[in-house]
Amino acid sequence: MQLICESTRFSDYLAESKEVNYNNPIIQQKVTNLFTPSQTEIEKVEIAFEFVRDEIAHSWDIQSKRVTCTASDVLTYKEGICYAKSNLLAALLRSQGIATGFCYQRLMLFDTPEKGYSIHALNAVYLETLQRWIRLDARGNKTGVDAQFSIDTEQLAFAIEEEFDEKDYPFIYVKPNSKTMIVLEEHTDALEMYKYHLPQSI
Repeated sequence: MQLICESTRFSDYLAESKEVNYNNPIIQQKVTNLFTPSQTEIEKVEIAFEFVRDEIAHSWDIQSKRVTCTASDVLTYKEGICYAKSNLLAALLRSQGIATGFCYQRLMLFDTPEKGYSIHALNAVYLETLQRWIRLDARGNKTGVDAQFSIDTEQLAFAIEEEFDEKDYPFIYVKPNSKTMIVLEEHTDALEMYKYHLPQSI
């Protein structure tokens, strides 16, 4: 799939925001722990991706009611759904001057169309050394989900099943989708939110 940038300015993909708050002290402390000047760009991306994928729990997987949104909250509580985890990955990488955007898929919420659909969030990262974007999904692996870091063959958490009306959106957005952020801000029970209130389209 050909990825399409929302903005032609790389600086837009490095910006700090309320959700991608990489100057927050807790983010800066983690940045110091994760990264060293000797690491290459690709090494930093892989380290950040695997940290968010493996060390930050997906709220639904652990059946937690806590709702997190900002990168600093996700890191503080070490949990969040995909919308929140993508904010943290963007914050970690943008802090290193690595352009990072937001991508989306429309997926079945569970295992059949009758159970509804939801928008799933992941990230796109620009590797300057390779002069191209790659997509990474730090949602968190489990049985049936095996997302990996790869600069060759994309290996995301979910394969699109077009016959079930799932969709891969080709755009790389500068900011997290407003619908995804509003749903996090408006709810206090992550399990109820996940089952009944996730947006179905961007």
